Amino acid sequence: MARIRDLVQEALATGYLTVEAEDRLRQLLTTRYDLEDFNAFMALQEAAMTGKVKQQSRERCGIK
Repeated sequence: MARIRDLVQEALATGYLTVEAEDRLRQLLTTRYDLEDFNAFMALQEAAMTGKVKQQSRERCGIK
């Protein structure tokens, strides 16, 4: 089973968050997770806000 930090690491490495990974993150965030996963998710949020990671879901609907 993937952890939040694993999905975040992949997104940070590629600079891209797929719709599938985003859906999986939503599922994982409804379960118990540790501080390391929380911190990884916050790093992903910051990367997305600063443009270091692009979101496939936003590209599909034309949001930048």
